[in-house]
Order: sequence, then structure tokens, then C-alpha cells
Amino acid sequence: MSLLTPPVDGELEAVCAEIRRLDPNGEGIAKVLRKTLDQLYDGQRTGRYRWDQLFKTEKTHCGTLVEINLQREFKFQDGTKLDYQIVGADLDCKYSQTLYSWMIPPEAHGHLCLVVWADDQKSIWSMGVVRADPDRLNSGSNRDNKATLNPAGRAAISWLFRDAPLSPNVLLHLDRAIVDQIMSIRSGTERLNELFRQTLGMRVSRGVIATVAQQVDYMRRIRQNGGARTPLQSEGIVVLGQYIPHRAIARALGAAEPGPGESVPIRLVSASAQEPTTAEIDGQFWRIATTEDSVVPAPKLPKLTHRERSVVAD
Repeated sequence: MSLLTPPVDGELEAVCAEIRRLDPNGEGIAKVLRKTLDQLYDGQRTGRYRWDQLFKTEKTHCGTLVEINLQREFKFQDGTKLDYQIVGADLDCKYSQTLYSWMIPPEAHGHLCLVVWADDQKSIWSMGVVRADPDRLNSGSNRDNKATLNPAGRAAISWLFRDAPLSPNVLLHLDRAIVDQIMSIRSGTERLNELFRQTLGMRVSRGVIATVAQQVDYMRRIRQNGGARTPLQSEGIVVLGQYIPHRAIARALGAAEPGPGESVPIRLVSASAQEPTTAEIDGQFWRIATTEDSVVPAPKLPKLTHRERSVVAD
């Protein structure tokens, strides 16, 4: 073996293999991170949706919530001295809002660390595993003697996922003035209607709907017969949900497909069967409207069976 080749860290490789086995595509981890950020914003009660709206103590608490929620999702065992034990290895879970700014405590030096980062503005996240050997750490200068990874430590990270997709916080992708205008509307139902008008073709998460509606039964505000789908139908807008038939319509239209807990509003116009990217809805063909198309009433979405309502697309 070359002197320049680092020794194989079997414990680290085993931990990485187990996490990949538990979550091959990272969808479970992404769900945890989305849930954790929404939990911190607490938008249903506060109307907050941005990191800079949080108190300092809440920001500090984020790492603890990520650690707890990952353990709940994947049933990691408690560690002997650190946060988790995965395939017999103790490791610490570290989250930072800024990439590479994880604070490694003295008790984790020499041990494995699960390092996690997310950027809600860019809708991406990363996760890796690194052994926090002393020669990979900057000397701790704070009173807790916590240290950050030096260039060697950063290079030693075994990345499980890099810049993986995070369910978007659509309020961060709209102009701030538009969001302020939406949130200034007194009625929660009307706020939700305006949100869908402003987010045509975009994936709107459950957390965003809760933040805008600020009502206990916020998901009911989307439904037909009293929810957003009824008034928006006259404006040519359908609101597709997480269900398999709705996703099939989105796919046929060439639109973004709503994931679990997501909605996608789309304005439609009638089309012929020969046109590309059309969907048959309520006995007629439809396509996505352009800004030049006149407004026509949208079709009624197919009525979902009880089974279809209970089965959510992957």
C-alpha cells in the first residue's frame, strides 16, 4: 500500500452502508429536514417562513431537533457516549445552517460524526460521515472547546448525499413584496387562494399551506366545495394534490408532480387530443395555459375513491 493512501476506516464504511440501506435515495432524510425547518418556523401559529425570522435560541435548537427527528425516523439506537449507535459504532450528529461550520465537541474527537447541512433558500441539503481526528480539526477557541473541521477534515468527509433536493419552501422563491401582500389578506382562505394564483406550476408544501392559512384545518381549505378549488376553478386553475391520479395528470401535462403533502396549482385551457403534453380530464383534453390564453373555467378533477385518498404517491 502506498504511504500516501489513507488506511481504510471499516467502521465509517459500515455506517455509510447502513444509512444508504435505510434510505437509498435520501427521501427520508429530506423529509426529516423539511419537517424540522417547518417545525422551527411554526408557521401555522406564527406566519414565519424564513430562517432570519427565528430567535437566536430557536436557531441554536435546530441541531437538536434534526438529531431527534432523524433518530425517530430511522430508529437509531442511543449511543454509549455520543448521539447514536449505528451498526455498533458510536457517532455524533451535527447540523449546521452554514456548510462546514459544524461544531465538534471534545467528546466526539476521534469518533465518527454524521454531518448535515441544508439551505432552505436553494432547496438543497447534504449529509456525510467523517472521523473527527485531532489532525482534522481547527483548535477550539470557544469556552466549550468545540472545534470545526480544517481543510483536511473537510476533504475526509465521506459524502452520502451532496446538494440533494429539499422539498421547496415556495414562499422563499416568491418576491418578498408578493409574500407580504399575500400575508396581509385578513382571511386565511383568501390568503390561500392568492397563494395558488401566485405559484402556478410550483410545488407548494404542506408547511407553506399551514403558514399561509394559519388555521387548524388548513388542508381542508384546498378541497372542492368550500376550499380553494371551488373559486379557482372559475379562473381556470386546478390544484393537483399528492394522489396518484393527480400526479398522472401532472405528468401528462408536463408539469411538476406534487410529492407527499404537496399541491401544484395549474391554469388550464382546452386542447385537442393531437396536441402534445395534454391530459384528459372530465371527458375533455386540456393543456397548461400560457399568458396569452384567455381564462376559461377549469374542469373538475376526477373524484377520488377512498382507496385513492388513502394511497399517496411515492
